[in-house]
Amino acid sequence: MNTTGRWTTAVVGAALLLGCVSEPAASHSADAERVLVFSKTAGFRHDSIPDGVAAVKQLGESGGFTVDATEDANAFTPKNLRRYDAVVFLSTTGDVLDPTQQRAFEGYIRQGGGYVGIHAAADTEYDWAFYGGLAGAYFQSHPAIQPATVVAEDRAHPSTSGLPPTWNRTDEWYNYRSNPRDRAHVLASLDESSYTGGTMNGDHPIAWCQDYQGGRAFYTGLGHTKESYADPAFLGHVLGGIRYAIGDAQADCRPENGYRPLFDGTAASLDDWKQAGPGSFTRSDDGTLTSSGGMGMLWYAGQSFGSYSLKLDWKMAGASGDDNSGVFVGFPPSDDPWSAVDNGYEIQIDATDVPEKTTGSVYGFRSADLKKRDRALNPPGEWNTYEIRVEGERLRVWLNGVKINDFTNTDPARSLRDGHVGIQNHGADDQVSFRDIRIKEPLVKGD
Repeated sequence: MNTTGRWTTAVVGAALLLGCVSEPAASHSADAERVLVFSKTAGFRHDSIPDGVAAVKQLGESGGFTVDATEDANAFTPKNLRRYDAVVFLSTTGDVLDPTQQRAFEGYIRQGGGYVGIHAAADTEYDWAFYGGLAGAYFQSHPAIQPATVVAEDRAHPSTSGLPPTWNRTDEWYNYRSNPRDRAHVLASLDESSYTGGTMNGDHPIAWCQDYQGGRAFYTGLGHTKESYADPAFLGHVLGGIRYAIGDAQADCRPENGYRPLFDGTAASLDDWKQAGPGSFTRSDDGTLTSSGGMGMLWYAGQSFGSYSLKLDWKMAGASGDDNSGVFVGFPPSDDPWSAVDNGYEIQIDATDVPEKTTGSVYGFRSADLKKRDRALNPPGEWNTYEIRVEGERLRVWLNGVKINDFTNTDPARSLRDGHVGIQNHGADDQVSFRDIRIKEPLVKGD
């Protein structure tokens, strides 16, 4: 299991500094995460900045990471930045760093540092190409503050996993000079039909993440208003972004395009699925399927698949990680779940078994790379994302964006070239939940 991903509840003191950041307080634990909030402005200044600094400080106190805050760009030196797991650009505007400070920050990111951009962080450093790539997109314009509908596109990322599929809130909604979808992983977007003034032709990302030149980056366009920083849903969104940026939570932040849903959370999207064997899955109002009883399997009967990428989000409920389930691929249609066991392959979910039968393994055939798996795996109670890619007889598995298994079928009695996909309900005490099952097919060169 991923021990570094467990979120401590210890309260750690945080220093709110008006000038350059001082040395860590004596009570700061040597292995505790540390975050720098930077809110210098050289253009428009948001009156919500003090509320934002105070809110991030509170998140640190409740979440177990130390928060320093500054508006002094002299904090951007290689030595000082090494003290931080992430830097939060909180509604910064204009040119806030000189060339030396920019080079220091570039080195920090390339050495694995984290970046969190909030709202006007996209209205910052227009002439610094590295920063523009890191933020993901530059601000262009905005209409008046008004209510709008936010669509949570990825509900496994820690910044959006606690949100409903659609989230109605009031904020200042940025339009951007470019669409980041092809280079970053979109977490949430705006329904432009729900408000006036959107200019992005119906595809309007508003929060995203990416792996960028060795570092981790999260940006959200929300957070203009003072009220945002008293909104528990927004604060949970920011906290999840910080957790990702400091490496406390893992997520698949590769760009994702071209997938279609097999299960999108609605009852109608289950019409092409069938339950084989005992047990079942229960669908909750938030679009989550949770296993009960067993041993059986819910399988997609709408069609079989050959060359494809299957993605789905899952989490285990029990604290031990001993909730047994799996994802089956490459099996013929049948109302007998054992047909999938005998004729297909299972990518296992259960972090307590022997190597060839544990999370990420091709069950009974090939263990995952356990070191990579352990680093990529979020603990029970938190969401994970699988990508299962099948090309010919080759099957590869990514966990939260990290490739952990590469298996080639050589059994003539089995074949991955044409088969169905399904999710297992293993037993009465094994509760595993699934969300957002989607597929991309056929795969083409470059996928």
